[in-house]
Amino acid sequence: MSGETDAPARRGRTAAAPSRWPRFARRGIMENIAIAVIGIGVVMLMQPLSLWLYGWSFATILTGTVMFMIVSKFPA
Repeated sequence: MSGETDAPARRGRTAAAPSRWPRFARRGIMENIAIAVIGIGVVMLMQPLSLWLYGWSFATILTGTVMFMIVSKFPA
């Protein structure tokens, strides 16, 4: 009789399957790296010392943005 009362309570819970993704390729870490790349690009854009850094700042920001969009689809 106790099996009948426990069945509805257990029905909604499932055990989380272990992820096959390596730890470094998970969303949290990779999102932080993408945000850091965007931040580096913004710093490159606003610095007054090097024209070379300024020239590559847009490509750096764009790379970080595309990386963030891709990585946001990774499992947590």
